[in-house]
Order: sequence, then C-alpha cells, then structure tokens
Amino acid sequence: MNPELVARIAKDAIEITLYLSLPVMGIGLLVGFIISLFQAVTQMHEMTLTFVPKIVAVLLSLLFLAPWMLQKMVYFTEQLLLQLPGFVR
Repeated sequence: MNPELVARIAKDAIEITLYLSLPVMGIGLLVGFIISLFQAVTQMHEMTLTFVPKIVAVLLSLLFLAPWMLQKMVYFTEQLLLQLPGFVR
C-alpha cells in the first residue's frame, strides 16, 4: 500500500463525509437564518426559539435523508471492500 493510495482513500472518505453532511448542515443553516431574521424583525430574542426549531429541522432532515445517506455509505463501503484485494499487493 503506497502513500498515494492512502491519500486517495482519505480524500474519498472526506468527500463522502462532506457530501452526506452538506444537506443536513444546509437545512440547519437555513432554519437558523430564518429564525434569526424573525427575531430581528420582531425584536424577540428568546434562546430556546433559536435552538428548538434547528434541532427539529435537523432531526427531520436526518429522518428523511437517512435512506439516501445509507445508500451512499453502503456504496462507498462496497467499493472500498471490492478494491481491498488490490490494496494488499
């Protein structure tokens, strides 16, 4: 196993991690922006108003995106395991 191969596997792992986390983080960011905009307009600065909707939005997005995320993770793992004999040379 050479350093280029290890670097490629690490790069692929980082890419799949970012690819899977981006939609959930984006939803959390969007909900946080909407809540902060609402707070700025109404001048109501309640801390629980910030956290609870973001937590609910992230959990719901994880619930709905879980099958897609699992499919991507399983595909990545299958490809890694299929290439395993070539790594051992």
